[in-house]
Amino acid sequence: MRILIAHNVARLALAWRDAITTRLPQSTVVTWPEALDDLADYAIGWRPPEALFQRERRLKAFFVAGAGVDQVLTMRSLDPRLPIIRLEDAGMGRQIAQYCVHQVLDWYTKRNAYESQQQNRIWKPLPVGTPAEWPIGIFGLGRLGQHVAQAFLSLGFPVHGYTRSARSVEGVRVYVDAEGTEKALAAFLGASRVLILMAPLTIDTRDRFNATRLRHLQAGSYVINVARGELLVENDLIELLDSGHLCGASLDVFREEPLPVDHPLWRHPRVRVTPHTAAVTLIPEGADQIVAKMRDFESGRPVSGVVDRRRGY
Repeated sequence: MRILIAHNVARLALAWRDAITTRLPQSTVVTWPEALDDLADYAIGWRPPEALFQRERRLKAFFVAGAGVDQVLTMRSLDPRLPIIRLEDAGMGRQIAQYCVHQVLDWYTKRNAYESQQQNRIWKPLPVGTPAEWPIGIFGLGRLGQHVAQAFLSLGFPVHGYTRSARSVEGVRVYVDAEGTEKALAAFLGASRVLILMAPLTIDTRDRFNATRLRHLQAGSYVINVARGELLVENDLIELLDSGHLCGASLDVFREEPLPVDHPLWRHPRVRVTPHTAAVTLIPEGADQIVAKMRDFESGRPVSGVVDRRRGY
């Protein structure tokens, strides 16, 4: 097989090249813009250039080196018939679950309040709550969302999930909204004290969480966004934090990245900012998965993770 790696970070492109070469030693693997003797059979990449799809007209499939595919589907030169195949987990579920649990436990145990008391030498035990008072709402119950759900269930937190496709997740109260109505979403939000955004960016999810919808959350709620910045209207979030309806937010993704240095989220006292690091693709695990998918593709077996372009994931 002839395989082309097109990653927007050069060192990661080389790491992917080496990982795929190790697993497929009989194949020819190069990095963009290097040309093969013939056109590539497959390409693997993250934020590839438009020129890749203009030049490589014989691709059997394009493998996204991550879980999100919005950055590929919007490319003008993309052949509408070309299969786009995403990674499924590849170590990301465990990382995202750890990130979300860490944020919630900090709030739940009043860590910020105790840090403030320590600075002021105040010895004052604060009221202790129970996990039952902290229902977790996960917007998006795909493979990664289910990892997060299981992590919270193991700690005794009640978990609710919102999904467009009917599914059963053990221990999770699932709100199914196949028609995209507001009724199910409002009920889901009203049942949640912590909203965790896990859904992909699509036409339906862009700007989904504005002030109107965020107000459906219980008073004193929290928001975690580890999906895409465009799901959340940032100015509306700030408005509800300032009003006291929301008590805090932990944001790993933003509408503009890197987050501009003058953005008010940097200095908001109730917001935690991390630079899109809640989960990173683990290349060894990702390479194992992609190679297995390539072999299935070559053998005519069903391949999981093929993107439905109508849905956007």
